[in-house]
Amino acid sequence: MKIGIVGLPNVGKSTLFNSITKAGAECANYPFCTIEPNVGVVAVPDERVEKLAEIYNPQKVTNAVVEFVDIAGLVRGASKGEGLGNKFLSHIREVDSILQVVRCFENSNIVHVDGNIDPLRDIETINLELIFADLETIEKRLERARKLLKADKKYQFEIDTLEKVKTVLNNGKCARTLEYTDEEKDVLKESFLLTIKPVLYVANVSENELENADLNSNVIRVKEFAKTENAEVIPLCVKIEEELSVLEKDEKQEMLEALGLEESGLDKLIKASYRLLGLMSFLTAGEPEVRAWTIKIGTKAPQAAGKIHSDIERGFIKAEVISFNDLMKCDGSMVQAREKGLIRQEGKEYIMQDGDIVLFRFNV
Repeated sequence: MKIGIVGLPNVGKSTLFNSITKAGAECANYPFCTIEPNVGVVAVPDERVEKLAEIYNPQKVTNAVVEFVDIAGLVRGASKGEGLGNKFLSHIREVDSILQVVRCFENSNIVHVDGNIDPLRDIETINLELIFADLETIEKRLERARKLLKADKKYQFEIDTLEKVKTVLNNGKCARTLEYTDEEKDVLKESFLLTIKPVLYVANVSENELENADLNSNVIRVKEFAKTENAEVIPLCVKIEEELSVLEKDEKQEMLEALGLEESGLDKLIKASYRLLGLMSFLTAGEPEVRAWTIKIGTKAPQAAGKIHSDIERGFIKAEVISFNDLMKCDGSMVQAREKGLIRQEGKEYIMQDGDIVLFRFNV
């Protein structure tokens, strides 16, 4: 699952990517220094994995991961091929969701492509380019569906669905602002719309504004806008995150405490990105390995077992399950948890819950 990091030139996008992945993507004070998308896979911070590792002292510890793609900066006219528009749009199509970095800080030494700071204008610039691209896609789909309608009336539903989206796009709003039935979602899946992808906004503030970022007028404006899309906003200072990313664990903790922060903005961001994709983790624990496995929210036990190995899904018998919180109530002792009846036997219809610790029983 991929998350594309987007933003106008010089908003802190590539610096943020560097901080997340330590991948060293070139970062300079001019547009288009990121041309080909840089890709980085990062671990999802998970205190549960750390705690289980302390209990089991395993040979190996494996966190869940999220893949981030740093996509070239966008300017007005991208939908018509301006700047690196065609590359930008093709790279956006390949990701599952969007992380949009918006600049909420003033700094005369860092040039803004539009000359001044206005995060809502920046968001609108990117959204409009994606809307124009989606309108072009929808027009093509409608033309095809109307031709097919003459032979088969079932295409009327597709036309109605596409017209519904077209109306909201023509009003300058993204497709994700609408609610859809399951049938409509099936139609739109085949359209590969850009503005239907879920989005997370990163409000990049200055160092001296970080502590009271929620009072920053630009951050407030971004949050108000995000409500219209049911989107989340993470305020952070990209410059500080870059400094934190190169520190050892103890040094990082000292700096966070000095800043009055419980966790880094990046940790919040990575966790929020994981949720944005509709993902969660179940856990397996033992001396060989403690591991978080990534599954879609709503996944049933056999399909979760298949994440470990297809044979386990094929020969699934049952799952022995205990929640992480219940295990911690027993001081991490499975023996104590079993005595208290906290370990459950679940069958094929069991829907996995975030933080389930599981042992799958199977026979092939």
